[in-house]
Amino acid sequence: MSGTDRGRERLIETYRKKAEHYDVVSRLYPVPGYPQRAQRSRAVKELGLRPGDRVVDIACGTGLNFPLIEEAIGPGGRIVGVDLTDAMLARAENRVTANGWSNVSLVQADAAGFVFPGTMDAILSTYALTQVPECGQVIAHGADALCAAGRWVVLDLKIPDSTPRWLSQLAIAAVRSSASLDEWIARRPWESIRAAMQESLADSSWTELCFGTAFLAAGSGRGNVTSQERSPDPDGQKESS
Repeated sequence: MSGTDRGRERLIETYRKKAEHYDVVSRLYPVPGYPQRAQRSRAVKELGLRPGDRVVDIACGTGLNFPLIEEAIGPGGRIVGVDLTDAMLARAENRVTANGWSNVSLVQADAAGFVFPGTMDAILSTYALTQVPECGQVIAHGADALCAAGRWVVLDLKIPDSTPRWLSQLAIAAVRSSASLDEWIARRPWESIRAAMQESLADSSWTELCFGTAFLAAGSGRGNVTSQERSPDPDGQKESS
């Protein structure tokens, strides 16, 4: 088994254990008092969603972004939630059922292997994409699938550029539970995401949040697909069971 495969297995097992209490624990992520919920709201607003839009939520977890997206797109829109872990998707399914949403499809897939349907108005990933070694590739594949002027938005953690390492490790201690922190720091995945956004999207922007412990990256599609070219099935892959 390759190092990448071992990393994926570690992530699956970690989030299987976290799934049951994830919604509660996530309020303390990455540290108590961190404005995670406000940052999620800001990321969804950055998508510029309209009623009827179709959205892919990459590494959707238990669906914490779904209420914010639903409020913007309404029942005529569509959400495709993608996650690697079956237990997290089961919690997301519970959320969908409890809210009576009939416009959400859930797909169990690795973000790096997910085939984006070429019909989407927006793609979102929050607090997850930096843990995917092929994060730059995911950005590029998503950009190719966006409708004209569709939006790609990533919200995630990073190491502050001018902060002592001991303080950085404290600020993002949550990363240690799902991946090697030293490896994550050495890989600096936020730089790959920034470069991929600049290369693959128009009007790319980069905003650092909370003294550089997080970032909000966004960009617009270059018109590879138009909204008139939508297919009847936006999910692209088999739904989770």
